[in-house]
Amino acid sequence: MKIGYARVSTQDQSLDLQMDALQKAGCEKVYSEKVSGMKDDRQKLKELIDYAREGDVLVVYKLDRLGRSTKKLIELTDELENRGIELVSIRDNIDTTTAVGKAMFRMLAVLSEMERDLISERTRAGLESARARGRKGGRPRKDSKIINKAIKLYESRQYSVREIEDLTGVSKATLYRELKEKNMNND
Repeated sequence: MKIGYARVSTQDQSLDLQMDALQKAGCEKVYSEKVSGMKDDRQKLKELIDYAREGDVLVVYKLDRLGRSTKKLIELTDELENRGIELVSIRDNIDTTTAVGKAMFRMLAVLSEMERDLISERTRAGLESARARGRKGGRPRKDSKIINKAIKLYESRQYSVREIEDLTGVSKATLYRELKEKNMNND
């Protein structure tokens, strides 16, 4: 039996593209969920693995739907392999029912993790380089006059935080951070 698994990371995203592809691939049963791939506790994936039997084929739209790290993908595929369950990734053209498909899967998983690691390294190196030149990363800070106005409005207890955001453009997070800093300085 072909069993499909579809996942998106947030509630706002749509599963339609994956569901259509899984249906076209001939999946008789499909499990879907809206949860980050970084989370290990994915209930529908667990249910699918518990349901699947030897000879079944787990079909996904792309490998990254199963997990974000090579380690997690390898652990999952080892479990599938030990239970006699094959894996097919539609977009990655991987089919572990063949020897070449198994080898390709492992190579792609390693390359995918390496790419994420390289991006992370480049980002850190860029931030360090910018700091060495006296620049800070992140968003520019709001003008202190605007922040002070937001704090005064907050302390007046006449406005809700939402109203203060609308009046000043200072976000709730910035307002609370500045209030915390102010209180620490007053102690």
